[in-house]
Amino acid sequence: MTTTSTPSPVEKIAAGTADYLDQRTGIGTAVKVFARKIFPDHWSFLLGEIALYSFITILISGVFLTLFFVPSMNEVVYNGPWTALQGQHMSEAFASTLKLSFEVRGGLLMRQIHHWAALIFMASIVTHMMRVFFTGAFRKPREVNWLVGFTLMILGLLAGFSGYSLPDDVLSGNGLRITDGVVRAIPIIGSYTSYFIFGGQFPGEVLIPRLFTVHILLIPGIILALIGLHLFFVVLHKHTQYPGSGRSNKNVVGYPLFPIYVAKAGGYFFLVFGVIALMAATMTINPVWNYGPFDPSPVSAGAQPDWYMLFLEGSLRLMPGFAEVVIGQYTLSLNVIIPAMVVPGILFTGLALYPFIEAFATGDNREHHVLDRPRNRPFRTAFGVSLLTAFFILVLAGSNDLIATHFHLSINDITWTFRALIFLGPWFAFWITKRICLGLQRRDRELVLHGHETGRIVRFANGEYIEVHKPLNEHERWLRVQQDNTRPLEIEPAEDSRGVRRKGYRLDRMRQRLSQTFYEDRIEPVTPTELVAAHSHGAHDALESGDRGPAELTSAGAVGGGQHLVDPQDETAPDGRNH
Repeated sequence: MTTTSTPSPVEKIAAGTADYLDQRTGIGTAVKVFARKIFPDHWSFLLGEIALYSFITILISGVFLTLFFVPSMNEVVYNGPWTALQGQHMSEAFASTLKLSFEVRGGLLMRQIHHWAALIFMASIVTHMMRVFFTGAFRKPREVNWLVGFTLMILGLLAGFSGYSLPDDVLSGNGLRITDGVVRAIPIIGSYTSYFIFGGQFPGEVLIPRLFTVHILLIPGIILALIGLHLFFVVLHKHTQYPGSGRSNKNVVGYPLFPIYVAKAGGYFFLVFGVIALMAATMTINPVWNYGPFDPSPVSAGAQPDWYMLFLEGSLRLMPGFAEVVIGQYTLSLNVIIPAMVVPGILFTGLALYPFIEAFATGDNREHHVLDRPRNRPFRTAFGVSLLTAFFILVLAGSNDLIATHFHLSINDITWTFRALIFLGPWFAFWITKRICLGLQRRDRELVLHGHETGRIVRFANGEYIEVHKPLNEHERWLRVQQDNTRPLEIEPAEDSRGVRRKGYRLDRMRQRLSQTFYEDRIEPVTPTELVAAHSHGAHDALESGDRGPAELTSAGAVGGGQHLVDPQDETAPDGRNH
């Protein structure tokens, strides 16, 4: 017996609405295709989602704050509930910030949600970019998307700085004073640029309204547009995936967007929002009432910007103050230009252009959808760690006064220590990271050829003792042999057979030297012939070397270990069952 259920009125309305939209927009086909889009599953892919959900939290809380904040530098007398500041002259911006904190219901919670979300937004962007960098997710066809993400990071810095300066308290005012000094240090146009930004002599009367417009309208609009473009590229190029058996540049192993990732994304948003709200409710941040309204005369010790701007502060603190050059009637302030412009310019430019530099060095024009293991790209990994080391040294240098007061140390000794570390630290981090990567590659090579050590010792009848090795299964073996065997580029001679110098030789030579810098120190991956030789109990040296791909290597048979005894009971099939 067949029964049919009658649709409810709500179901009829929903079906009719969907049919109405589909007939006029064709959205049904788009939703159907997009809903079946496959995405790989790995926890590190959630770092980008944290950035997205933090930004949504910033927008929600920012709308609330905009309703009560007064972006004006007109002077008023404070008569609010905070007795320590009653009767003091301050700007309307600072007075409205105090009103938000003490008189508007939920205002302080929203302020702190907004601020914590901004910090987590920047932290998740930086961490997400680190994941993309170290795994090589920026390679073709994603170079443009890397630049989009890099631009989002820069815009996040600008958004954080502009919002941090809006309350017009002493701490944010000191940051603006530093900004004014950096702008004035620009040769020739510095003073004119400062007058344009501040509307006259610092601090002027128009900066807060201008920053307010930039903070709530211009930067968020650009960020929203770039986020949409970033996600469009993710869908267009398909998502990258970590290496493993069954995964290649021609497929994606994962789960469909609907219903798996729709449910995950919805739940994860509330989880991120809940953590931010919990932090805002329990941990005070930026208590402007303790700082007071901005006054250009006082500068307190221990003044710190948000963490993502500390590297600029540290760079300025490390630079000696006497580095000035007088040319005619102009003073070239190298003590400001170098730490505030040159150093960040080198760091950011190197980071933005790295995908193109690496592609130029390798000459690789293939599409890459399978990620690298960081150990298999020693130079890239070491370079990234050296950049992070320089960043963290500058962050610590920006807190040299706090380190001195908390640990009872000499601030001069601390400053000189960081001056030495900013040169030695990145170099040492690069060297030790590269050594570690090469060591891990050697370890992988030994595992592929000889298997896992078991600690079991077997004695033969002739008295020889042999350790039993456990072979790698197909999944383990594929993970350790799937990388490309990238070698330094070889170029044609400088002169042809007639002794004529070849056109373009200088560019090729430069490219070859760059390629040697990237790949001269490397560990050759195991070839199928080497694997067979290792399994042939001592015939390794008698066989010729071959260079077949990793797919052939995975099917080269069980892994033995030279004279090592293989225990057949320990070999595990790819599906996890014993043979």
